[in-house]
Amino acid sequence: MTVLTSTTHELLRFATAGSVDDGKSTLVGRLLHDTKSILADTLAAVERASLAKGFEGADLALLTDGLRAEREQGITIDVAYRYFSTPNRSFVLADTPGHVEYTRNMVTGASTAELALVLVDARHGVVEQTRRHAAAATLLGVRHLALAVNKMDLVGFDASVFRAIRDEFAGVAASLGVDDVVAIPLSALQGDNVVDRSAHTQWYDGPTLLEHLEAVPVGEDPALEPLRFPVQYVIRPQTDAHHDHRGYAGRVAHGVVRVGDPVVVLPSGRTTTVAAIDGLDGPLDEAFAPQSVSLRLTDDVDVSRGDLIAAAGEAAAASQDLEGDVCVLSDRAIAAGDRVLVRHGTRTVRAKVVAVSSRLDLTSLESSAYDGALRVNDIGRLTLRLAEPLAVDDYTRLRRTGAFLLVDDQEGSTLAAGMAVVARCHQG
Repeated sequence: MTVLTSTTHELLRFATAGSVDDGKSTLVGRLLHDTKSILADTLAAVERASLAKGFEGADLALLTDGLRAEREQGITIDVAYRYFSTPNRSFVLADTPGHVEYTRNMVTGASTAELALVLVDARHGVVEQTRRHAAAATLLGVRHLALAVNKMDLVGFDASVFRAIRDEFAGVAASLGVDDVVAIPLSALQGDNVVDRSAHTQWYDGPTLLEHLEAVPVGEDPALEPLRFPVQYVIRPQTDAHHDHRGYAGRVAHGVVRVGDPVVVLPSGRTTTVAAIDGLDGPLDEAFAPQSVSLRLTDDVDVSRGDLIAAAGEAAAASQDLEGDVCVLSDRAIAAGDRVLVRHGTRTVRAKVVAVSSRLDLTSLESSAYDGALRVNDIGRLTLRLAEPLAVDDYTRLRRTGAFLLVDDQEGSTLAAGMAVVARCHQG
């Protein structure tokens, strides 16, 4: 039997978040610099720019701040993705802005992350935006939280300051249902405990930031999840003689598929078995998330782009009703009665917002009843009526097939990112 070795076990996707002036750009710059992930000419350009600004050494924040015009204003407003690696692991870092009005950007950056790196200034401790970022990360299903207590040099590397902040954040995480939290005292400016262990924190026996990033568990074991295979493209036979060669191409979103497995095609509910699996280099006995393959089925069932091939007996029931938490990403508000498009996997269907039922207070971390419009950066719960049934999983169980987007039905722009919150019954 093939051993399941998904590439996600070697890759960590993580998102950074912090309040304004917590030193996030400097921390990311330090991480890239000390892991030798910066080209020599890039570093030279940063050093020249730093000298021009009156710095004695390289201002590492310049490595990660946004466009020049934004840098000159002292703000960064986009989500930048950074790629780097060490001998032990590869990383994709989503560097998100810290301003409260850009909560949506943090949601975008954390949507595919497995770890959220939340920064706080040791002088200020846990603030309102810290709670917002932790809540947004948790809502998005991020399983690991790391707290970087930065600027410890400005509080004299005082252990009691660090421990007080660590304990307060642990309480915030516990209220959100997260128990995997690691707090690290560091100075991004000086490099203490970022990549190299600091001589100033003899009282700290935990990992450096890089040590934690290299050690945190990543990926899910596909064998523990039910099969989910959104059909992206139908490969039709060229002649009648090759009718049985019709294939359904896509990427395995969750689980494992093997030749001979019983499956169900959704939303039609037709059952069949897997006759063959074709990979890039030829036939396969099995495939697992996140491999891209083509499946051939035993029976001549009607399968179209946007359909979902799932494990028989472990499939979400197709429904025209969808309830979910959404984060509004657009300046267009979303209210009951609005008509939108719902994009789930490879399928897009028309829908109507039946009701908005609650909105999350990102300060108190509590949801309260609400029936008004959800505006940009709001996170709230709503109910949709779909024109066609969709098989949507509960987001907390299966993240990729529990996620959906709300799209403007006229302009085609993305309105909100959604997470299904109602577990569907399973077909037996």
